[in-house]
Amino acid sequence: MEDLLGSRSAFDRAESERGRLASVVLLVALAVVAAGCRRMVLVDTAPLDSAGMNYDSIQQLKALKITSQEVTELAKARLGGFQDRHCVEATQILHGRAQTFAVGDAIAALARVGMGDDTILELTKLNQLGLGAGELQAMRLAGLSDETILEVARHHAEGKPVLSGASLAGMKNTGLRESTLLELARRGVPNSQADAILSFRRHGANDATILRRFASS
Repeated sequence: MEDLLGSRSAFDRAESERGRLASVVLLVALAVVAAGCRRMVLVDTAPLDSAGMNYDSIQQLKALKITSQEVTELAKARLGGFQDRHCVEATQILHGRAQTFAVGDAIAALARVGMGDDTILELTKLNQLGLGAGELQAMRLAGLSDETILEVARHHAEGKPVLSGASLAGMKNTGLRESTLLELARRGVPNSQADAILSFRRHGANDATILRRFASS
C-alpha cells in the first residue's frame, strides 16, 4: 500500500510539473505572437506617394524602418522641393545619430527660398536644422550664398564665434562683396565686431581694407 501511495504521489508531482511547463511554454508562445503582431503593423507611406516620391525611394525609406511621424515629416520636405534621394540620405544621416527625421518643416522652408539640396544635406550632417534654421533661411532670403551660410553653420556647430546672419546681411547691403563676407565668416570674426566693420564701410573702407583690418577673431 505504501508503495502504491508513493507511486501515486510521484505521478501527481510529475503531472504538476508538466502543467507548469506547459503554462510557461504557452506564455512564451503568446509573447512571441504578440511581438510578431507588433512587427507586422505596417506604416502607411501613402503620404509620400501623394507628395510625389518615387517607388524605389519609398522602399528605401521602409527599409530604414521609418515611423508614421517620419512619413509626415518626409512628405513635408518632399512637397517643399527636397528631392527623393536626398530625403533618403537625410534620413540615413539622422538615423545614424539615433535621431528621427523630424525636420520636414525646416528643410521645406530652406528649399523654398532656393537653398540647394546639397547644402541642406550638409546642414543635416552638422545638426543645424533645429532652432537656428530660421536664421539660415533669413540669410538666404537676404541673398547670402549657400557657401557663406554653410560657413556660419559650421562655426555654430563647433561652438566658435562668427558674424550673425543679420550682421552679414547688413554688410551685404553696404555693398561688400560676397567673397569678402565669406572670408569674414571663415576667419571667425565675432559678431561683436559687426558695428566696427559697418562703421569702417560707411567711412569709405573698401573690401581689401576691411579684410586687412579684421584678420581673425
